[in-house]
Amino acid sequence: MSQTASTSAPTLTPQFCFNERVLRDFLRLSRSTIDDSITQNLNALLTPAQRGFDPSSTANRQTDSKFRLSVDPAACQKFKDDVLFPAWQTRSDVLNYCAGVATSPDPDDPDLILRETESAKDRERVVDERLDPYSARFFPREARTESLANLIRNERTVEEIIRFRTWGLVNERCNESTSWEKALNNWRERQQR
Repeated sequence: MSQTASTSAPTLTPQFCFNERVLRDFLRLSRSTIDDSITQNLNALLTPAQRGFDPSSTANRQTDSKFRLSVDPAACQKFKDDVLFPAWQTRSDVLNYCAGVATSPDPDDPDLILRETESAKDRERVVDERLDPYSARFFPREARTESLANLIRNERTVEEIIRFRTWGLVNERCNESTSWEKALNNWRERQQR
């Protein structure tokens, strides 16, 4: 699969959002293709040695970050503009759309009647907590919009962590000094021109 294939946006519909497995799979695939393999993606941008292979370069293992090669700034910028930022934007668009779905009324909720029935039964219950202290507990079913809202909150937190980690490696290898938020916003502004 190419790197850009993971950044293609799915068709955004409420059904897509409410199918939490498909939503999670999309996010996971996009993250694994771009962010989880960021080191490999950045290494792929390095140009091979211009003077040929130097056998002494393998004599010692160099794990210190100061020995890591910097990537050509033009190649870095192209990677960020063509692969990284579009993937991040696509995921942001999906999360924003699904957040909107989660906060909208859901007339097609298949569990709506069941929840209303349970709620009516719960109001009619007579509870004697002396006989059964746990009988007063009632766990109403969560509306699918509430479940989706919780999922979106969690995924946004995950996205924040992943972007921070990815951008740390981009900073290191591409000699980038801005925050990921600022760099992404700059890219968005350039896209609108």
